[in-house]
Amino acid sequence: MAVKKTIQTTVVLVLAIGICVLAGYIGSLYTTPSIPAWYAGLQKPDLNPPSWVFAPVWTVLYIFMGISLALILLSGISKAEVLTGFILFLLQLGLNIGWSYLFFGWHSIFIAFMCIVLLWAFVLCIIIQVSRFSIIGAAFLIPYLVWISFAAYLNYAIMVLNP
Repeated sequence: MAVKKTIQTTVVLVLAIGICVLAGYIGSLYTTPSIPAWYAGLQKPDLNPPSWVFAPVWTVLYIFMGISLALILLSGISKAEVLTGFILFLLQLGLNIGWSYLFFGWHSIFIAFMCIVLLWAFVLCIIIQVSRFSIIGAAFLIPYLVWISFAAYLNYAIMVLNP
């Protein structure tokens, strides 16, 4: 019985991380082509990190998100509070991809800023919701919220510097 539970947990963990990394990959399809030309030509704030920082940070965050998603799923999706956390999680993944599309694909800095503010609110709501049944699952999302806060600052500063 314990082996079956371990296998089930491992499969859920691998799939959950895979889903989140896939979301990151989809977002990168919009991001990568715009970095050398469009993004490189924008005025950026002094706190803007070098471009090479973003990929490793996002990779770690997508893995943390996947761990959180696995903990959500393993908490019993049939429970209303868990289902709510799961739905919020999926919606934020859509907003995450949407921000990349809006900012890097459309080059719409203002609309992307509105999207990232909404994303920030969703991540905060997910942390609150998930903390009701998995403190560890919620804790894995805190670095994501911090990074989204920083990304929102960067988005805003770029918007102001590039009217």
